[in-house]
Amino acid sequence: MTPQLLEPLEALSPEVLIDHLLREGSGRVCITCSFQAEDMTVLHMLRKRIPEVPVLFLDTGYHFAETYAYRDRIATQWGLNLRNLTPTMTVKEQEKSFGILHQTHPTRCCLLRKVEPLTVALEDFDVWFTGLRRDQSPTRKNLMKVEQHRLPSGRSIAKISLLADWKWHQVSEYVSRHNIELLPLYHLGYFSIGCEPCTTLPVDDSDPRSGRWRGKKLECGIHTFSERVD
Repeated sequence: MTPQLLEPLEALSPEVLIDHLLREGSGRVCITCSFQAEDMTVLHMLRKRIPEVPVLFLDTGYHFAETYAYRDRIATQWGLNLRNLTPTMTVKEQEKSFGILHQTHPTRCCLLRKVEPLTVALEDFDVWFTGLRRDQSPTRKNLMKVEQHRLPSGRSIAKISLLADWKWHQVSEYVSRHNIELLPLYHLGYFSIGCEPCTTLPVDDSDPRSGRWRGKKLECGIHTFSERVD
């Protein structure tokens, strides 16, 4: 779709946009899910329409124990079609070969444990739903709800960020209204939750992602590896 065709979609609410895209018959659909509140919101909306939607979880081996427990609990309760994407090397193998990359070279660690597994998995899909919001990070400020992306293989995929224009209070209101259990780490003060070694409590209350990678970077790479087609 051209930018001219995508622009009118910006005004649609998340659920209206989902219905529009599904009516268009966009192809094979998936959602990447870290089990944070935004992803749970999008997943809740999407499962109303596609109960068996593939849920792609990047199982890095470094997640909080609370994240794994929550993932397993929700997968059972919601009957998710969960697909755990794992790297080619285990944590032990990677650390034996390269040392503790999340300390010495976090970008490479993210590449091996997140970006590469996702790159392979997305080849099976035509539409990729995410929980991204524009105000999460300066790197996301120009995010559109519907974008066409080119994967490294050259394939095109539609990347859908239903909540692009939402604020945190809208996410919080949605999960509360629908009685969606939150990942327990939120109750401890975390607001952007990734791998345990690279996630701390926010150092700036106005910037939820200020607790990620100790300020060394803003993105793990799974939302920057593909090329947006304008």
